[in-house]
Amino acid sequence: MKNSWLLGTLMALMGVSAFAQMTPVGLWKTIDDDTGEAKSLVRIVENNGVVSAVVEKGLAANPERTVCDMCTDARKDQPIIGMTIIEGAKRDESGEKWVGGQILDPNNGKTYRLELMPMDGGKTLRVRGFIGPFYRTQVWQRQP
Repeated sequence: MKNSWLLGTLMALMGVSAFAQMTPVGLWKTIDDDTGEAKSLVRIVENNGVVSAVVEKGLAANPERTVCDMCTDARKDQPIIGMTIIEGAKRDESGEKWVGGQILDPNNGKTYRLELMPMDGGKTLRVRGFIGPFYRTQVWQRQP
C-alpha cells in the first residue's frame, strides 16, 4: 500500500514538472530562421495569463542593429537589449498554444500576429509570426 502511494505521488510530481515545461515562460535562445545562427536571449514572462517577452542579451558577433531604427512606434531608435518584443499572447482553448498577441522583429521594425507553441517536452518553442495568411517560423531553444 505504501509503495503504491509513493509511486502515485512520484508520477504526479513528474507530470506536474513536465507540464510546467510545456509553457513559453522562461529564457530562450532565439535562432535565425534564415541562417540558423543564435541571435539573442529572450525572457518570456506571464502576468495574469498574458505573456510578454524582453530581449535580455544579444549573441550575434556582429549584430545587424543595436537600436530599432526601423520601428515605427514608441520603440523607434530605442536599444534592442531590454526591448519588449512580445506582447499580449494568451493560452488558447486547446491549452497547447499561446495566441492573440504580437511579436516585433527589431531587424525590420515589423510587428506580426503571434503564435507560440512549446514542443519537444518544452525544450523548444515554435514562434510563428503572421501577416495575413503568410507566416514566418523560428524554433527557439530553452535555456537553463
